[in-house]
Amino acid sequence: MTVLTTALDPTDAAYAERREAMLGKLAEVEAAHAEAVAGGGEKYVARHRERGKLLARERIELLLDPDSPFLELSPLAAWGSDYAVGASLVTGIGVIEGVECLITANDPTVRGGASNPWTLKKALRANEIAYANRLPVVSLVESGGADLPSQKEIFIPGGALFKDLTRLSAAGIPTVAVVFGNSTAGGAYVPGMSDHVIMVKERAKVFLGGPPLVKMATGEESDDESLGGADMHARTSGLADYFALDEPDALRQARRVVARLNWRKAHADPGPAAPPAHDDEELLGIVPGDLRAPFDPREVIARIVDGSDFDEFKPLYGPSLVTGWAELHGYPVGILANAQGVLFSAESQKAAQFIQLANQRDIPLLFLHNTTGYMVGKEYEQGGIIKHGAMMINAVSNSTVPHLSVLMGASYGAGHYGMCGRAYDPRFLFAWPSAKSAVMGPQQLAGVLSIVARQSAAKGQPYDEDADAALRAMVEQQIESESLPMFLSGRLYDDGVIDPRDTRTVLGLCLSAVHTAPVEGARGGFGVFRM
Repeated sequence: MTVLTTALDPTDAAYAERREAMLGKLAEVEAAHAEAVAGGGEKYVARHRERGKLLARERIELLLDPDSPFLELSPLAAWGSDYAVGASLVTGIGVIEGVECLITANDPTVRGGASNPWTLKKALRANEIAYANRLPVVSLVESGGADLPSQKEIFIPGGALFKDLTRLSAAGIPTVAVVFGNSTAGGAYVPGMSDHVIMVKERAKVFLGGPPLVKMATGEESDDESLGGADMHARTSGLADYFALDEPDALRQARRVVARLNWRKAHADPGPAAPPAHDDEELLGIVPGDLRAPFDPREVIARIVDGSDFDEFKPLYGPSLVTGWAELHGYPVGILANAQGVLFSAESQKAAQFIQLANQRDIPLLFLHNTTGYMVGKEYEQGGIIKHGAMMINAVSNSTVPHLSVLMGASYGAGHYGMCGRAYDPRFLFAWPSAKSAVMGPQQLAGVLSIVARQSAAKGQPYDEDADAALRAMVEQQIESESLPMFLSGRLYDDGVIDPRDTRTVLGLCLSAVHTAPVEGARGGFGVFRM
């Protein structure tokens, strides 16, 4: 039998402690999510509603098929920065007329929907996801353009947004813009470069320069409607393909546009899948509070894969890395999951072979992170840990099947790279609230700096132990705060911090999205493997 059993005891005191710790971290994440949903705050939400307008998430809800899921992406973008959590933009994947689409919606309650540096990063990440997975893009537009005080960080890289729209279209991936309000200056190119454009009567305003700028530049007197109103663009300029009477009508028309795309997934959706044999509620009590303590990733696998059915690959070789085959919501997956944290030579070679096998069979890979990195020390250096770690990283880098990553616990050092961290272009990467990621653990990093400082100290002079202790404490605190998932999510190093209990659902939605595009493995093309 390949159905995983469980050794988890929900009545155990250690389990209860881990569960309570996870719930506490989840409460912090939920509070940050609430900030994002609140947008610009009560005052600006009320002003928006007084104008008879829907909020960004209300527009998305009306756009989507009834009772269908919406996988919001990067909801904590800009967390910990000077800008509003969420970065004045909502992005995610949802189903419109049976078609999975990448949806973006400006939040006009936050500085009129103006784009700040984190808005740009979030929008570019959304376009990257749409392109890689061949998802039609629907943009719900209402933005005053760039947040001018931060233009130095937006203007030059911001041109990539328009380049992305043209490349999506050139690749045959449909783009639809629904304009609810302002879409000015550079923002005018979003409808200008989309395949299909819908504008709302007396609300949409699309122009390169508004009346004040036109007055300053040419001396011409004009008004919003004649310069860039929906009626003008529908009747005169031809920029508007569809003229909507109000917001619900615009969203209805957007649904009809998507329905007429004749869009087909590269793969048919799989049939019904058996749920896991073990309770996903128990995922809350698996990860220890001290990430140096190992846990068995099979307990996680048993609660996310179909029927808890898992065929382990090389179970007796390189046991610090669990590898094997399963299905998740009916989709085949190859899973790599850290068991004891450290990656040795055997684990690295095992991973490289497993990744090649997945590419031979066109099977997506799921990486479950809990690693402190590759093993160090004289014995391991002499045993070839560098070349074996490089072999694993080489395989990850050149694999062409879709990769999904979930950071459950630690994800430190080059182990983060070998397990397909953000720099290795996973199609999607999510983190649990228990995750931490940095160049190394806070204590280790502070200790290294202390050792270096001691070695650099003047000989014959007393070493300042108090200053050393203060330095170590400061560094530990800094690295600890910078390795936490909300800090990293705020910088878009992941696609969201998720409740462990939602892992199976989130991964199922992602697997469905990646199968919109062809899933093809590399049959060769790997770099030189150093043996």
